Amino acid sequence: MNGNCQKPAPTVQLMADEGMIKNVAYLLLAISFLVMMWFIVKQAKENRNVSVEDHKPKVAGSDKLSGGAKNPQQFAEPDDDALEEMADLLGENDD
Repeated sequence: MNGNCQKPAPTVQLMADEGMIKNVAYLLLAISFLVMMWFIVKQAKENRNVSVEDHKPKVAGSDKLSGGAKNPQQFAEPDDDALEEMADLLGENDD
């Protein structure tokens, strides 16, 4: 007998067959698919709510507008063209 008698290292054997490995892989794929779908639906709802909020109809008085004419003195006295147009509209120039 030789002094170098060593036992071979124990080998680890998986107790799973090929079918079980496929089932685990399919389960992981299904779970990742469901998580992705949940994320997509959640993001779509959030985007829709933001879009609806941004594009909802404006209620009178809710927005701030700076009013006033740039040159209000121009409306103090009407010019001749404006007087003629008003006369036409009132029917005073029907000669």
